[in-house]
Amino acid sequence: MYKHIVTLLKKDLLLELRQQYTFYGVLLYVASTIFVLYLSLEQPETNVWNGLFWMIQLFICVNAVAKSFLQETKGRMLYFYSIAGPVQFIIAKLLYNMIIMLLMSGISLLLFQLLLGNPLIHFWQFAGIVCLGSISLSIVFTMLAAIAAKAQQQASLMAIMGFPIIIPQLLLLMRISKAGLGEVFKESALSDMVWLLTGLNGLVMIMAVILFPFLWKD
Repeated sequence: MYKHIVTLLKKDLLLELRQQYTFYGVLLYVASTIFVLYLSLEQPETNVWNGLFWMIQLFICVNAVAKSFLQETKGRMLYFYSIAGPVQFIIAKLLYNMIIMLLMSGISLLLFQLLLGNPLIHFWQFAGIVCLGSISLSIVFTMLAAIAAKAQQQASLMAIMGFPIIIPQLLLLMRISKAGLGEVFKESALSDMVWLLTGLNGLVMIMAVILFPFLWKD
């Protein structure tokens, strides 16, 4: 099982390295969006900075995750069906999208600090929350992309299904990330919200592992 997961993950990473235009396309989207925000707002206030950052992460995730299933043709999916199981396949996709989102989130955080100012008081705390948030967004949209791929309307269906689901999670991320901006939380309250977000991630991963085999057979 682990060998199949590693092999599928290597396959996705090698394809990403060979087809670099897709990666650079998302990177250009990130840089151009943040640059437009810089031209419009220059250095926004702290709450606006925080809100814009997470909204950008949301749209980055939609663009980055959608292509992971879009590039899989029916013939290729049939081949994967013959050599690996659905659980291995979806876990490999989840890990791949986590890596992509972590990389994109790190780049966007750097660009935000360079162009839109640096309101962060506790940088490493905020960076840890960004990592957790990137994983959360990638898990949710990977599952949605797998469902939408069957309908042949990935972009529109992902948006329709994804935004109502992701809004509570996004609001929770915005709230937690204020700890890195200097807002004081009760220690128990902050840890409870972090554990709640971690629990949601685990729940969505379990749902993906349970439900994806039914999509796989179809």
